[in-house]
Amino acid sequence: MERSIIHLDLDAFFVAVECKREPRLKGLPLIVGGSSRRGVVAACSYEARKFGVHSAMPMYLALQLCPDAKVISGDMEAYSQNSHLVTEIIADKAPAFEKSSIDEFYVDATGLDRFFGTYKWALELKRKIQKEAGLPISMALSVNKLVSKVATGEFKPNAEKQIPAGTEKDFLAPLAVDKIPMIGKQTATFLYDMGVRTVATLREMPLPFLTSAFGKNGISLWNKAHGLDDSPVVSYSEQKSISTESTFDQDTIDVKRLKSILIAMVEKVAFQLREQRKLTSCVTVKIRYSNFDTETKQVHIPYTSSDHVILRVVQELFDKLYNRRMLIRLVGVRLSNLVQGNHQISLFDETEQDVNLYEAMDFIKHKHGVDKLVRVTTLDVGRRVRMEMNVFSGKISKNLLN
Repeated sequence: MERSIIHLDLDAFFVAVECKREPRLKGLPLIVGGSSRRGVVAACSYEARKFGVHSAMPMYLALQLCPDAKVISGDMEAYSQNSHLVTEIIADKAPAFEKSSIDEFYVDATGLDRFFGTYKWALELKRKIQKEAGLPISMALSVNKLVSKVATGEFKPNAEKQIPAGTEKDFLAPLAVDKIPMIGKQTATFLYDMGVRTVATLREMPLPFLTSAFGKNGISLWNKAHGLDDSPVVSYSEQKSISTESTFDQDTIDVKRLKSILIAMVEKVAFQLREQRKLTSCVTVKIRYSNFDTETKQVHIPYTSSDHVILRVVQELFDKLYNRRMLIRLVGVRLSNLVQGNHQISLFDETEQDVNLYEAMDFIKHKHGVDKLVRVTTLDVGRRVRMEMNVFSGKISKNLLN
């Protein structure tokens, strides 16, 4: 059966939420992000984009391009609440849907055309969201997730677009290659240097050439250039927390060693957060003494997925917890109050250097493995700690090896 996949993308989501809270801001060039000049743009209004402002841009440069822009520090709690409201509206109407980020959704509407027009149903869903959530949203319908996502991006804001089955190649052909999801700056630059600027040209490249140039990603490029994407709509479910624990073969009182293990835990769990495009606002540290007494402390923090933010909190909690000077048999870290989002959302007060550093670190970990890039202080720990992840629950357990 031919699939019907709807992509829903909230237009300038952070800005829209701010305008919903303060209607007088509508029509103004707005920037959501770090308030200092060393901060980063997390989001901007379409009015600001006309001046060349875009997300992940250094704040000082954005203000040079648009000096009259109003800068708002951002309220992740408000964004999360509005995202949850939209999620509930979609869940009430859609037969199956996937929440791919805080402001993006896919709906599998396959088979609905047997009862009523799928495009008409998609329009009704879009307008229901606009009415009940009070937020602008774009919608596109096609036979797969790839084409629908590209279509919303091309026709935003307030997109209402259907790409009929069989016309995917014609729709994609004139577009620049960097309009294809997952083609980053480096890949796009490499393709441009080869003279490949449009999807139509990319489609003409032989598959063996693409695989020799890009490895297994060459197959993905070839499929995308031909408008092919069989990835399913993954049913949405909320993950409550990500946790990790280490139980020692021998109880220890070595604080330096314990803190090194906590650093390794934080690095790996924070990476899992970013891989899942999630943020946390509650950090818990757990210790178990040799007599099996167990103590925990937790603290609520602004939403983040940054190693250095979570690590600072974990170290402070451990210092408060460990005051009995007894042997310890277990330590653990738990991140909870998770929301859908990406690392950029947590960068309201971080710098361009921070952004680039995390992107580079995650690229290396994703390509070569999470254990291949660690802090110098955790090198020895990395040789002795094994991580086992339950991919269904998202819970990570650790056992210290000999």
